[in-house]
Amino acid sequence: MSRDTHFYYSFLVLPAAKRRAIIAVWDFCHAIDDTVDQAGRDERGELSHRAEAARALDAWRRELAACFDGTDPQTEQGRALVPYVRAFPLPRTAFEAVIDGVEMDLDERHYETFEELQRYCERVASAVGLIAIEIFGYEDPRSREYARNLGIALQLTNIVRDVPVDLARRRLYVPLEDLARFECEPADLARGELTAKVAALMRHQCARARAFYRAAAAVLPPADAKGLVAAEIMGAIYFELLRRIERTGYDVFTRPIRVPRPQRAVIAARTWLRLMLARQPRSVAKGTTAADGSGRRR
Repeated sequence: MSRDTHFYYSFLVLPAAKRRAIIAVWDFCHAIDDTVDQAGRDERGELSHRAEAARALDAWRRELAACFDGTDPQTEQGRALVPYVRAFPLPRTAFEAVIDGVEMDLDERHYETFEELQRYCERVASAVGLIAIEIFGYEDPRSREYARNLGIALQLTNIVRDVPVDLARRRLYVPLEDLARFECEPADLARGELTAKVAALMRHQCARARAFYRAAAAVLPPADAKGLVAAEIMGAIYFELLRRIERTGYDVFTRPIRVPRPQRAVIAARTWLRLMLARQPRSVAKGTTAADGSGRRR
């Protein structure tokens, strides 16, 4: 995994075995995502190799089945994932959701409503979070809702940051109902001019992302916070990315907005220290679980 990814520093705090497992998951999901992102497009923006990309996604479904059914995976990513499928164990349905979400990019070049976009976010982002927390470890089943909300928040942050990049790929993830609400057209975003209407539209997207960060924080069980420190670091880094977008006045068009690596390292260290110094809930300090039988004690 490259140090340039915003996820890198969150994984450094994990024990070696968990770090290897989450990297295997990340590589597997990233390879699935590349299936569509690397497909060529013609002059109209249509996928020129759509059938080829669809066949590749079907191959990833077979590869996923091989990972879970005990047969031999054919890819480097599949072989790397196999040891961790049962060791943690990882939810097969979440991997299937990731493939379904990536498949949406074959046909969906825009989304009419936020409800439609949220379904996409849950598949490509929340599903990965639900896999990740099985590796990180948790006690309280509410941590799954935390992972779902945080995944949506991260994906919405990516969507705001990547508006120009996605438009270049003939994709628009800002819901059309929002464009209509702020009297904007896709062409307004394509021109890259930060008009008052475009700024208001982007402000609304950032506010929605903030709402999901708040929702994640609200349901994070105190008993699980230390165990989910990697997720908290990830969220803190992405929240800083969102703040940087807001500080530019929502100008994601002039230049790419990123959190520099030194700042990511500082955020990771501060988040880790804050959680490690936090007082444990009394039930955990006494060694008793705060969850019922549906929780995952690690």
